[in-house]
Amino acid sequence: MTKFTHEEALRYHSCGRPGKIEVIPTKPYSTQYDLSLAYTPGVAEPCLEIQKNPDDAYVYTAKCNLVAVISNGTAVLGLGDIGALAGKPVMEGKGLLFKVFADVDVFDIEVNEKNVDKVIATVEAISPTFGGINLEDIKAPECFEIEERLKKMLDIPVFHDDQHGTAIISGAGLLNALKINGKKINEIRVVINGAGAAAISCAKLYKSLGVKGENIFMLDSKGMITKQRKDLNKYKEEFSQDVPFSSLAEALKGADVFLGLSVGKILTPEMLKTMAPNPIVFAMANPVPEIAYDEAVASRPDVIMATGRSDYPNQINNVLGFPFIFRGALDVRAKTINEEMKLAAVYALSELAKEDVPEVVNAAYKVSNLSFGKEYIIPKPLDPRLITRVAPAVAKAAMDSGVARMPITDWKAYEIELMKRMGIYNKLVDDIRDKARQQPKRIVLANAQNFKVLKAAHLVIQERIATPILMGNEEEIRKLAHQYSLELNDIQIIDIYSVKEEERRKRYAKLLFEKRQRKGMTYDEAFEKMHDPNYFGVMMVETGDADGLVSGFSTQYASTIRPALQIVGSNNSLHHIAGMYIISTKKGPFFFADTTVNINPTARQIADTTLLTANEVRRFNLVPRIALLSYSNFGSHRTESPNKVREAVEIIHRDYPDLIVDGEMQANYAFNRQQRLEKFPFTKLLDMEVNTVIFPDLNSGNIAYKMMQELAGAEAIGPVLIGIRKPIHVMQMGSSVKEIVNMTAIAVIDAQTVTDEIIRL
Repeated sequence: MTKFTHEEALRYHSCGRPGKIEVIPTKPYSTQYDLSLAYTPGVAEPCLEIQKNPDDAYVYTAKCNLVAVISNGTAVLGLGDIGALAGKPVMEGKGLLFKVFADVDVFDIEVNEKNVDKVIATVEAISPTFGGINLEDIKAPECFEIEERLKKMLDIPVFHDDQHGTAIISGAGLLNALKINGKKINEIRVVINGAGAAAISCAKLYKSLGVKGENIFMLDSKGMITKQRKDLNKYKEEFSQDVPFSSLAEALKGADVFLGLSVGKILTPEMLKTMAPNPIVFAMANPVPEIAYDEAVASRPDVIMATGRSDYPNQINNVLGFPFIFRGALDVRAKTINEEMKLAAVYALSELAKEDVPEVVNAAYKVSNLSFGKEYIIPKPLDPRLITRVAPAVAKAAMDSGVARMPITDWKAYEIELMKRMGIYNKLVDDIRDKARQQPKRIVLANAQNFKVLKAAHLVIQERIATPILMGNEEEIRKLAHQYSLELNDIQIIDIYSVKEEERRKRYAKLLFEKRQRKGMTYDEAFEKMHDPNYFGVMMVETGDADGLVSGFSTQYASTIRPALQIVGSNNSLHHIAGMYIISTKKGPFFFADTTVNINPTARQIADTTLLTANEVRRFNLVPRIALLSYSNFGSHRTESPNKVREAVEIIHRDYPDLIVDGEMQANYAFNRQQRLEKFPFTKLLDMEVNTVIFPDLNSGNIAYKMMQELAGAEAIGPVLIGIRKPIHVMQMGSSVKEIVNMTAIAVIDAQTVTDEIIRL
């Protein structure tokens, strides 16, 4: 587990603004006009509308996205009955999780009351404020009655997460564990140690999933819950059994599943050894599980194990559920969170764990390739796909079960809305991949014995973006694919060193010799270059054996680009090429050039780069609005660098007067249109938003895009090689899986529009 000191924990909660949450305005408030709308007299208008139609509160107030986290502090985490006020840091923490994982706003409400009737009356009285109620850390059995009665009284979702959250997450884990060990859910025998809110809710949900009631055996602190006991409340009585045994050790003999929601170290290795083959053990006592993970695996190597801890595989973490369950419920204005919605969350989590895991998740948990299996039966909390899988599943279940008041009709639009909420939607990337899927092409991926390249190829196939052709050592590629469970299917693998490629090497060498014989290259040199993946790959594209090439993952940029220039050449009348990055930001995409090719370009070369970039931007259905950058503004400095940028602008204005371009200018004036208009009203950019930036040299361009990546958190797609005659793209060394997939999609789009005609610029 993560280690921290007493002082560090206190400092975290007290430094700066005390606590973990704040309220911020969502509307303008800087003028008298704004304030008159926010409060009096403007606020009267929505008040009167809500008086006429109470549902309009969802339209004119924050009710539509506001949840109350309510506790009386009687069962706080592992701390017990510490009181309402002492539990407030936990409730604030819950609010933080709601916000960061699903953009749900929260007011935490600490109720200093233990009487069930009074707690219910308090929650009912404040309920008009909220779109949902999350009950938290209320002890059993009172929590059952409080939730049951409030659900009947209120027309908004009421959800006790301590009960249902654990049930939902562990339920998804149970389904997947059974998928792995091959057992049928209606035949398994389940032993549950613990009979509190979470344990009883788990047992109920497991029955809904298909576990037979007579196969569930529950123990509390006094032993087996049997028909003979007279000290049971009605919630425990549902799981009482007539059994010939009374201890946990006896109950576990031959059992298929152990679910622990009790105390640490109560399950011994000897007990575990008596369970059925391939046992499932969910030991969720915190911070010390009922049996340590390492101890369980050592005593039963066939065990499928989960805990409540983050430092072991398969953490049963409620954050996988409640933010997204409420998100889906709020978005359809559900009247309740019912059994159908909970089961929908279970199945959504179960299915997500079987999908390919994004690179960002692998990186967050410092692993190479998480994949469905004994050590990965439930998704990780930092998986960005959770919101687009669980929330829509819950919303749809609410609609299907008749408790939704505002149905969703466009599910794709809803998914995009969810991603925008979390800042993970990139429309340009979405459009690029969609366009590639319309007409996939054969794209060679060089250095395919590299894991990232192989994973990218796997994803490209899964997303139907392209038909990848893998270039590399076939034995190593297949070994790596097997190691990380990557499906290659019938994918073509080209091992350029193999005997079976001998004839192709000779054919390619002959063609290269014909192209370069009057430029100093002999046939022997040409044949030797066919052992270079970059030369071989470019030749595959040139001869039509492939439609595009993406290379450069493990070689220097210059040595990778050279074969493309020698064999393919440029596609334009300028005989010029350049490098461009697409920088994706919250304000939209920006196109940066030249960032990779021309070290110290002349004025003519800067102008040519501008024309090529403008042509490329149009291919993304955007109108290029271009700024040529410098440390000078329109002649304020008369030195070499500004002079050549100024001359490039003069060339473009003279020869291409319709192109929206201006400079030389500093970056702040390029990106601040108001400031630009005030200082330089004569510019051709007027008050337009710049979307394309041309740098005066490679030094400044390379620095700029990398700073955007690291400091602004922008996503950089590229480098896109522009001006080349065929789809050849050279990645930077160490590119991510996502970058390789995106570049493959761009190569496909290039191949869709490739022509032998020279573009006249």
